[in-house]
Amino acid sequence: MNVSAAERKDRQEPPGELYRPFFCRVVFVRDLTATEKLFRVERLDGKPFGHKPGQFMQVSIAGIGEAPISVSSSPTRGGYLELGVRRAGALTSTMHGLKEEDTLGMRGPFGTFFDTDSMRGRDLLLISGGCGLAPMRALIQYVEDRREDFGRITVLYGAKSPEDILYKNELAVWADSPKLACRVTVDNVAEGTCWDANVGLITELIPPLNIDPDRTTAVVVGPPVMYQFVIRRLHSKGIGDRDIVVSLERYMKCGVGKCGHCTIDHLYCCIDGPVFTLDRVAGLKGAL
Repeated sequence: MNVSAAERKDRQEPPGELYRPFFCRVVFVRDLTATEKLFRVERLDGKPFGHKPGQFMQVSIAGIGEAPISVSSSPTRGGYLELGVRRAGALTSTMHGLKEEDTLGMRGPFGTFFDTDSMRGRDLLLISGGCGLAPMRALIQYVEDRREDFGRITVLYGAKSPEDILYKNELAVWADSPKLACRVTVDNVAEGTCWDANVGLITELIPPLNIDPDRTTAVVVGPPVMYQFVIRRLHSKGIGDRDIVVSLERYMKCGVGKCGHCTIDHLYCCIDGPVFTLDRVAGLKGAL
């Protein structure tokens, strides 16, 4: 779902709860890699989060700060919310020290989301690299739980190395699932590492695919360097910009279109995005 500049101008001020954090309890923590952890949280007030796949939360810890983090779970899975968090700065490093029953603050959900209504009845090609699997996981869970609404579903994921792969157990389940096809690749494998799957760039997984471009929606989430090469491969398969959906990474400090940290030309990534169809951003300087 995208919001035009005109629509944004007509918006009223965001309601107070988008400015004020609500409190959440950590109910589950597990390691994903040496630098990433998965957190499952629930609201202390028992209210639903109201999130959709592709949106993000502003997560805060008193005395430390606040940071935007993508939602990594589908609302179809229950009243909880999951976040895949890489240890990178003060806030995320402090989060990595949290235990079950600890609390943190949240604002949101914010931003546009993957428009599953427009995807209904279509084949889906879901491509993610690195930490891009975190928000993509929310969409994969959603289409798994609404499997009858979609055509063929293909998941492609690429990581730097076997040690950097996120959600290893779930990738293995998806690879064996009758609901979808899933392929994983890594850029490099260190000598002595046990790895019997594909080695190479994620773009190499696209040419062998049997794709009907007239009924396929491709979703791409990953590091900026990945986009131009993946999009080039999708174009070679006949998929046009209107049928390519991207989620763009920016530092979204306020989340409500006030601070200007996340601007892309005339767009605010926090409210016009982070999810865009490619035809809206392909010509904007610095978008991809």
